[in-house]
Amino acid sequence: MSDLPRPHLRRLFGATDRLAFHRVAARSWPAAQPVLPRLSRSADHGLLWFGIAAGMWAFGGARGRRAAVRGVASLALASGTVNTLGKSAVRRSRPVLDTVPVIRHLAHQPITSSFPSGHAASAAAFASGVALESRGLGAAVAPVAVSVAFSRVYTGVHYPSDVLVGAALGVGAAYAVRGMVPSRAQMPPPARPRTDAPALPDGEGLVVVVNPSSGAQPQLMDPVRQLKTALPRAEVVLYEEEAGPLPKVLEEAARDAARRGGVFGVCGGDGTVNAAVTPALRHDVPLLVLPGGTFNHFAADLGVDTVADACAALVEGSAVRADVGRIKPLAGAGPDGRTSSEPVYFLNTFSLGAYPELVRIREEWSPKVGGPPAALLGVAQILHTGRPLRAVVNGKTRSMWLLFAGNGAYRSAGIAPVRRHDLADGVLDVRIAHGGRFARTRLLAAALAGQLAKTRLYASAKSQRLVISGLPEDTQMAYDGELAPAPSALLLDKLPEALTVYRPASD
Repeated sequence: MSDLPRPHLRRLFGATDRLAFHRVAARSWPAAQPVLPRLSRSADHGLLWFGIAAGMWAFGGARGRRAAVRGVASLALASGTVNTLGKSAVRRSRPVLDTVPVIRHLAHQPITSSFPSGHAASAAAFASGVALESRGLGAAVAPVAVSVAFSRVYTGVHYPSDVLVGAALGVGAAYAVRGMVPSRAQMPPPARPRTDAPALPDGEGLVVVVNPSSGAQPQLMDPVRQLKTALPRAEVVLYEEEAGPLPKVLEEAARDAARRGGVFGVCGGDGTVNAAVTPALRHDVPLLVLPGGTFNHFAADLGVDTVADACAALVEGSAVRADVGRIKPLAGAGPDGRTSSEPVYFLNTFSLGAYPELVRIREEWSPKVGGPPAALLGVAQILHTGRPLRAVVNGKTRSMWLLFAGNGAYRSAGIAPVRRHDLADGVLDVRIAHGGRFARTRLLAAALAGQLAKTRLYASAKSQRLVISGLPEDTQMAYDGELAPAPSALLLDKLPEALTVYRPASD
C-alpha cells in the first residue's frame, strides 16, 4: 500500500471511511435508538460534561474536584483547538443522510465542517483529563465518552474518521494540560522523614472525632460508616454542638487516646484538623487525618485523598514527621494589651492583609449567595476599596497588600504551584505583595501574565522565623482558613518535626 500514489491513498481511505459510515447506517441498533440521539444532543456545547464535572465536584471529594477541573480544562483546550483551527483548516462536507434512518436524525443538523468532530474531541478530552487525575473516575466516564463519540456516526453527522481524529485531538489536549499543570500522580507525596507509629489493623486504640459540619461538600459515603467498616474496634466520636466547643471535645479525645497508648484521629476540613494540633502536641499522640472538608489541603499534601487512604496507612503503621508552624504573640501584644503566652499553630498557611479580608467577606456572603460568588464578590470589593497594611517585618516598615507564610516550601511545576514536596523542611515560605503606586493594577496584571515573581512589588524568601510588629488594632489574621484577631506583634516560627502523622506508604 505504501507504493500507491497519494491520490490513490486518499481515495482508498475515503472509500473505507464511507463504507464504515454506510454499514453503521444500515445496521439495526434497537438498544441504541432511545439513547444515542439524546446523548448526542446532551453533549452540545459541553453541557453533558459540565454536568458530570459538577457532580464530581460536589460528591467526589478532593480527588473528584481535581479531576473535574482537569477534565473541564482539557475540554476547553480541545474545543478551542478544534473549532478555531481544525475545522477552518480542513473543510469537509457533512455526510449525506439518505442512508441513515430518519428516526436517528438530530432535530438541528450542524452546518460547520465535518472534520474533525468537536463532540468526539470534547468527550475524549474530558474523559482523558479525568482519568489522568483519577483512574477510577476516568473508568466511569469513559463509556459515556465512547458513546457520545459513536453517536456522531450513528446519527449521521460525522464520518468515522472525523470522530477518530477528533478523539485523538481530545486526548492530546488532556496531555497538553497535564504538561502545563502536572497531576498529583506526577508529584510524589512527601515521604521524609519516616517514623515509627502504631499499626492498628482493626482500629483498637484509635479515638477519632468526626466533625460532620466541616466544609460544604456532600460525600458519597458516610465517613462514620467507612470508619466502622474498615476499623471496627475504633472509638468514633461524632461531634455535636451540644457536646461543647470543638476544641474541648478534641482535647478529651486526645487525652483518652494518650491514656490508652493509642492514636488520636480527626475527620474534617483544614480548620478542624488545625484545632486537633494543639491537643495532639500536648498529649504527644500520633495524629490520623481523615479528609472531610471542602479542600483538605494538609491531607492532600500528605497523599491522603480519601478516608480509605487514611485507614490503610493506620493499618500499615505508615507515618511521617511533619513540621508545625507557630504563631506566638509577643509581650504586651495580646488583644487586651497584656502579655499573651498561648501560641496558635498552623499546618498549611498564615496570612495578613488582603486574604483575611477575603475570608471575612466570603464568610459573610456565602450563606446568602453561595461560596464561589461570595469569593468573587470579596475579590471585587478588595480591588475596589482595599487598602495596604502597614507593619514592621523583621525590623523594616513595609506597606503590604498581602503577607503569606507557608508551613514548608510550596513548589511549582509547569505554570502552577502544585504542592509541598516536604512537610518537614524546617522553613517558612514567606511571600509579600508590596503596596505602592498603582500596586493593585500592576500586581493583578503580573499575576494574570504569570510574571508575578518578576515584578518588584513581589518578594519571596525562605526563613525559619519572622517577627511582625506595629499591626493596627483591628487587624485580622488567617491561618489554615480560620480567621482571628491578630496581636499587635507576633513571632512566626516552626516546631521542626513536631507532629507524627499517618500517610499511605509510597511504592
